[in-house]
Amino acid sequence: MREIPQAGASDAPVDVRRAAGDLLVRARNGDGEAFRGLVEPYRRELRVHCYRILGSVQDAEDLSQETLLAAWRGIGGYEERASVRTWLYRIATNRCLNALRAGARRPPEYASYRPEVPLPEPSHRRAEPSWLEPYPDVLLDGIADHVPGPEARYEVKESVSLAFLAALQQLPPRQRAVLVLRDVLGFRAAEVADILDTTENAVTSALKRARGALAQELPGPDRESAPLPDSPQERRIVDEFTRAFEAGDVDAIVAVLTDDASLTMPPLPLEYQGPDAVRNFLATVALRHGRRHVLIPTRANGQPAFGCYQRDPRTPILHAHGVLVLTLTGSRISALTRFLDNSLLTVFGLPRSLRT
Repeated sequence: MREIPQAGASDAPVDVRRAAGDLLVRARNGDGEAFRGLVEPYRRELRVHCYRILGSVQDAEDLSQETLLAAWRGIGGYEERASVRTWLYRIATNRCLNALRAGARRPPEYASYRPEVPLPEPSHRRAEPSWLEPYPDVLLDGIADHVPGPEARYEVKESVSLAFLAALQQLPPRQRAVLVLRDVLGFRAAEVADILDTTENAVTSALKRARGALAQELPGPDRESAPLPDSPQERRIVDEFTRAFEAGDVDAIVAVLTDDASLTMPPLPLEYQGPDAVRNFLATVALRHGRRHVLIPTRANGQPAFGCYQRDPRTPILHAHGVLVLTLTGSRISALTRFLDNSLLTVFGLPRSLRT
């Protein structure tokens, strides 16, 4: 991971600094094209930053757009005490914290969700719903190699995984922001203090609490790593799961799970832990009475995922049945995460229904 050169840094190429300075002058004079040229290199990473803090794809898109609009309106007040990138992160972070304080964020279909059959008693029940949504891998393109700063603890792939994001959502908003800015993006403590308009001591204290809480939520360091994306091992596991799930073969699905595998359905605060609990859920709910599905492959959060469609035996129509994301550990599947909101399919470029 390498450091992003700051605006005006002595090691930045002279022509790059001159070009950025020219864009800034023109943007301050009301040149919209110059402003777009100034902020476009940061658009995607700002959206991912908002997603990490908010956990919602649509909210992240909205807040990143609000950030750029606020920057355009406030470009005249930008004093160049920090880089353009840091200035944008200051706006984005505080907009996200304001949105979290407003407390009005909810997946649109959650309130109307009613299971067709009673759900089994879960192994674990969270106190609050999880507002986490999956993030399409196509929106991550182009940011993996240059976002983390020199003090970052996490690689981009790790910091967008569902396990990391789910753990992050358990933190209070300000701790969440501090940990993302310090350990994911690698901003220095003084920079984070400036972004959040607080002291370095406050940042250090919040970071210590956030790291401690996150360590309790994340898998242990001795856990096997996931196979590389699109590797033969990953393809083999995904193909085995796809065949088993589309055939409604519960035993074959359970055979590819780890001994501590879990099944969750955000935003429902329910978790089914262990192969027996997952088996019971699949047999009595998801695949009961010979229900059949078609899985359309995609990728989310750096992990294999599917648009899930349920067959209707009376018609050739396949009905949307959420987005399913697999977490792989070694040669098996350690988590099944089915997101209930069918509107998420459009985020992945998938239709709400299919015809066989």
